[in-house]
Order: sequence, then structure tokens, then C-alpha cells
Amino acid sequence: MARNTRRARFGAGIALAATAALALSGCASAADATSADGGDAVDAAAATSVADFGTFADLEAAAKKEGALNVIALPRDWANYGEILDLFAEKYPEITINEASPDVSSAEEIQAAETNKGLDTAPDVFDLGLTVALQNTDTFAPYKVETWDDIPDALKEPTGLFVGDYGGYMSIGYDSSKFDAPSELADLLSDSYKGAVAINGDPTQAGAAFAAVGLATVQSEGTLDDFQPGIDFFSELQKAGNLLKVDVTTATVASGETPVVFDWDYLNASHKADNENWEVVVLDGTGYAGYYNQAINIDAPHPAAARLWQEFLYSDDVQNLWLKGGARPARMEAMTDAGTIDADLASALPKVPEDTVVPTEEQSTKAGTLLGEKWAAAVL
Repeated sequence: MARNTRRARFGAGIALAATAALALSGCASAADATSADGGDAVDAAAATSVADFGTFADLEAAAKKEGALNVIALPRDWANYGEILDLFAEKYPEITINEASPDVSSAEEIQAAETNKGLDTAPDVFDLGLTVALQNTDTFAPYKVETWDDIPDALKEPTGLFVGDYGGYMSIGYDSSKFDAPSELADLLSDSYKGAVAINGDPTQAGAAFAAVGLATVQSEGTLDDFQPGIDFFSELQKAGNLLKVDVTTATVASGETPVVFDWDYLNASHKADNENWEVVVLDGTGYAGYYNQAINIDAPHPAAARLWQEFLYSDDVQNLWLKGGARPARMEAMTDAGTIDADLASALPKVPEDTVVPTEEQSTKAGTLLGEKWAAAVL
């Protein structure tokens, strides 16, 4: 799972259920596009929906004219992004996809946009956790995809600055040839797990690691209003000699270097291909769920391609590809009602707790502040 630090992305969204004045681009020529019928040019950087281009075909024509799409922090083995990227390339061969820095964090995505502002190398789009998204809304261009109404209100910023895309549950993956399945959080404090338990990144930056502390909080009879119980758990894990400070990757799981891992269920499940003994458990009791979020760079060098990418991601085909990767797509409930969800893939999703929590924006921001103040000292 190449996306280790990359998921220095804060993951928070809504509880999962199976039914569950823009600044213009610095380069006007990059933002202007002629409609498919040769009509007036469209300012792609100011477009907030397909209607601003005219038709979907006009959007496609504008994106093809730009000829490129810059993505960042999209590991190919993360939630089936490899197949998704390949499908876009197949569908739009006129548009070259430039895949940059697949393993960087959400915060580093924003840094890349700032560093490359005004350059053709700047990212066009982001895939972010909620906390980073909330902290950087002035970096995003509002846009509403054609399937906007299918996306739950709790998963989208009202103007379209950022929108939930796919999500999952925090889980524990483990090598069953070496360890028994943990039945509760406290099991991981035993000598049986000495030097074996890893989290996917730094919780002050990494979405999966942030969620691991959130899970530990609610599994320790705490609430999302105060992540201190979760910090305390990992402090105990460190003192017991069980916390393994290694960034989790596909290679570390395959080699046995990280034999027990806190991570999203869809990421943990993917390791079965690298280690036949790898199993995944979502602990009983209170579950912790989260979504990641899509956003368009307000200074995107390819603004039409960025918007076409968003339309593509929220199509039935790609929502089902995220489902194929074990993640729960944002439009899952609406697609289930419409009969367009892949029913076999949906039924194969793992059993999850009935009691599920996800931090609100306020809780997520507060937890991020607390982790920034307390985490490093807690796990020294």
C-alpha cells in the first residue's frame, strides 16, 4: 500500500451505511476553452458546473484541448485508484495523466500546490481528509458534478468546494500465522504483540493514523469530543514496547515488518494479495468511519480537465470501481436505490458495528489541535 505518509490525510466524514468570488487562473489562455460547436470561449477556471461549459461534450472538448491532468497522492493500490486512472486514460487518450508523488500527505498536497502555483506542474485536483480540507478552503474552486444531488448533504460542502468521495471503517489487520485476532483493543497491550503494532502514518498529519486514535478513543469509553483516551492508549502501547514506529507499506506487510496494522478496512483487506495469512477485523462495540474528499485546485493549470476528472469520479462506473477496491462510494445509497450499484461487490463488504461514529468538523478540528499538542510526547 504505497500510500503510507500520503494518508497523512485526515479522514473524517459521515457515518457509513451500506445504503448509506473565485480567483481566476494566472494563465487566461489555459482557462479559456472553445465550446464543442466552435462557440464562444468558456472560462474553465470559473466554471461551477457543466452548464457553464454548455454541455458535457463541451466540457470534454475543453479538457481534451488542455491535453493534460495533474493528479497527486493517488497510489495505484489505494482503493483501486490504479484501475480508475487507467479507465480515465482509456476513455480520454487525448489527456495525459501526470501522476505525482503518490505517497505524500494531504498537507503535502496543499504544499505542492503552493510551491508550484502558476506552473504547469501544479496539481489540478486533490484527494484529502476532512481536517486538511477544512483548513484550506481558500485553495479550492467550487464545482458541482452532474450527480451532485445523489451525494448525501453531510458529505459535501454546500458550494462544492470539497466533496466526500469514498470511505471505510478503521480496522486492525494482522498476520494470522503469528497472532490471534484481537477481540478488543486491550489485547494489543499484551506481551503477545511486542514490537508488532503499527499505525499508517503520523496522526498529526495522516488520516488513517488520526482515525486510529479516534477508534482507540471510542473503544476506550471516550467520545469524539476529546481524543485524550486514544492518545493515552497509544502511550500505553508505546510503554509496553508494542508500538512499532514504521510507516506501513505493501512491502512492510508482505515482508512481515509490520505484522499488525491499524488502517482503513479497504486498505487492510488489500494486503491479502501480498500475505495469504493476512486477516482483518473491525472491533465490536463502537466503530469509527470516515470519508476522504475531492477538491479542485483554484489555480489548476488544467481547469477543464480537473472538472472532467470530478465528473468521471462521481459517475456510476467509477463509484463501482471504488466499491471494487473495498471502499464505500459517496453515491452508494442513491445507486442502490437506482439499481446501478454492483450488488455482488456491495454484499461482499465486511460486517461492521451497528454503532458507528465519525467526528464532526468541530470535533475533527479540535482533535487535530490536541494531537498536535500531545502526540509526540505521548509516544516518545
